[in-house]
Amino acid sequence: MLAVYFDCPGGPENLYVKEVMKPHPGDGEVLVKVSASALNRADLLQRRGKYPPPKGASDILGLEAAGSVAGLGPGCKGRWKIGDAVMALLSGGGQAEYVTVPEGYLMPVPNNMTFIQAAAIPEAWLTAFQLLHFVGKIQKGERVLIHAGASGIGIAAIQLVRLAKAVPIVTAGTQEKLKATANAGAAAGFNYKNEDFSEKVLALTQGAGVDIILDCVGGSYWEKNLNCLSTDGRWIVYGLLGGGEVHGDLLARLLSKRGSIYTSLLRSRDKEAERLVKAFTKDVLPYFSGGTSPHLQPLVDSVYPLHEIAEAHRIMEENKNIGKIVIEMPA
Repeated sequence: MLAVYFDCPGGPENLYVKEVMKPHPGDGEVLVKVSASALNRADLLQRRGKYPPPKGASDILGLEAAGSVAGLGPGCKGRWKIGDAVMALLSGGGQAEYVTVPEGYLMPVPNNMTFIQAAAIPEAWLTAFQLLHFVGKIQKGERVLIHAGASGIGIAAIQLVRLAKAVPIVTAGTQEKLKATANAGAAAGFNYKNEDFSEKVLALTQGAGVDIILDCVGGSYWEKNLNCLSTDGRWIVYGLLGGGEVHGDLLARLLSKRGSIYTSLLRSRDKEAERLVKAFTKDVLPYFSGGTSPHLQPLVDSVYPLHEIAEAHRIMEENKNIGKIVIEMPA
């Protein structure tokens, strides 16, 4: 089969497509013929040598995929049959023509949805769902500040906050991105490049602040985050795009608000992943099908064929995408 590879860590130019052995499904695993996969920041970090796959996982890039069931390993419980349209959260291996997946990580592709749209769901939507419900314990009416609002996770989080009958507020770096977040359902959005988002959030909430912050930025945002965190608020860090170092009296500020700080990485949550997939399939997936209200929709920024994987990485690295970049496999 064809798969994305790089021989040594570095820039997008190090990526290429090569022929490798097709995997065989092990006990309780399903073989999926991949039609589409989507890019994630983790792929960029792994390519640079900064985010190795977990022990035992494929070293091929790709944390999500959509396609059809092509084989069943021993011990499968009969949930899936050959030809079923599925999408999956992966620990690696998605940017290849075939991938093996534990059967509990698979989800059905929603009705009337293409594989390209479906490939944009697993990583972003499961991450947002996990952050909001498993970690943040979101409640009706709460206000949630979502950084990188026009990212795949951001667009998913906006819609999931709305589904939970709470209020999504976002930050983004361009007016075009803020417009996309408004279309997805954001109640308000602020350009972090030319506005102090903490002051804007406090003005919007009449000084009360936000109950939950979904933060993929980290160090460089800590003061502004704490400024606009409500009393008893939850600050959830799931990325460090702005660095991991904090200079200042973070703990005293956090203590004064009785705030909580949580950290989360989806890739390292193997034991919880099946429970997460099951809850998402039951509580969220039905809203992707036609005719549902509210209707959930993944946002696809662009689609690249497999052999243009380096260009797709370049676009994400330059922070140009709004929503997900999807990689299409050869037919």
